[in-house]
Amino acid sequence: MSENYSKVVVGTDGSKSSLLAVERAAKIAAAFDATLIIGCAYYESKDDASKTLRQDSMTILGDDPARANLEKASEVARAAGCDKIQAEVRSGTPVEALMAMVNDNQADLLVVGNRGINSLTGRLLGSVPADVARQSDCDVMIVHTVS
Repeated sequence: MSENYSKVVVGTDGSKSSLLAVERAAKIAAAFDATLIIGCAYYESKDDASKTLRQDSMTILGDDPARANLEKASEVARAAGCDKIQAEVRSGTPVEALMAMVNDNQADLLVVGNRGINSLTGRLLGSVPADVARQSDCDVMIVHTVS
């Protein structure tokens, strides 16, 4: 593992808190001259979405809203000074999508917001930030986006 980050992954669901995480990840990527990979998870159907007990992320049905979220997030990243941006949509839960992007891109850093981490549901069922921190082989930065 090098001490420099070359690939930084961040997820967005279009929410204000996720865009704060994108902005922080973009600043880090720009500082290291790294590629920022912005991802958005989506569910193929309402049935897929309803199988997930968690409600700590916005439910995105279909890849069109996911692509719209990525466009908005890419604008935020560019405004934060990052010019090496890759956008990816992935079907599945936010955790599955983020882990797939980290592994497929051999990322060195995963940035997530803290939404859901302190809620009762988050403590009982897990939250996206806690779950990715446990599963990830790369560094994970949890950005304080929600108080």
